[in-house]
Amino acid sequence: MNIVKRWLAVVAAALVLSGCGYNDFQRLDEQTKSAWSEVLNQYQRRADLVPNLVATVKGEANFEQDTLTKVVEARAKATSIQVTPETLNDPQAFQKYQQAQGELTRALSRLMVVSERYPDLKSNQSFRDLRVQLEGTENRITVARNRYIQAVQEYNVLTRSFPSNLTAMMFHYETKPNFAVQNEAQISVPPTVDFSKPAAPAASK
Repeated sequence: MNIVKRWLAVVAAALVLSGCGYNDFQRLDEQTKSAWSEVLNQYQRRADLVPNLVATVKGEANFEQDTLTKVVEARAKATSIQVTPETLNDPQAFQKYQQAQGELTRALSRLMVVSERYPDLKSNQSFRDLRVQLEGTENRITVARNRYIQAVQEYNVLTRSFPSNLTAMMFHYETKPNFAVQNEAQISVPPTVDFSKPAAPAASK
């Protein structure tokens, strides 16, 4: 009889937890982790392209060293930040990582714009191939970020809604940080480059 009562208690507890969103928390938490992993994968793919891109651009005579330096520094900063599972629940750490990736995005964007002033570089097959790879990776980053944003929104709505918010409080489920709207707007703004300045002359052979 006691065994029956225990099983009934277990079943009742399972029904209560399910009705209060416990299972949904598990599902959405895993969903956000999966989406975040894809964001990290695409950021890493981009970081891996940068050394070859910089090496190719260095071969162009008198290319703007300041532009190259900023790309190298931005990549170093972005890859130096250690990302752990706890980052998803730490707004400050998340923002720091977000800002570093944003700086690399802007540095690479400026590099692409400045390269338009160098015909020889634009005709370089290696540079063109790397540029295509970079553009494809940036598109994948956008898709991955959008999926993560949606996953976090669903999770946070569940965390704040009644009665699932009671389950959140009971099991210490807190809202997760997300990509800031301000940061998205900054990333989408192309850098300003003065094309009135003549392109650097090619080095004499």
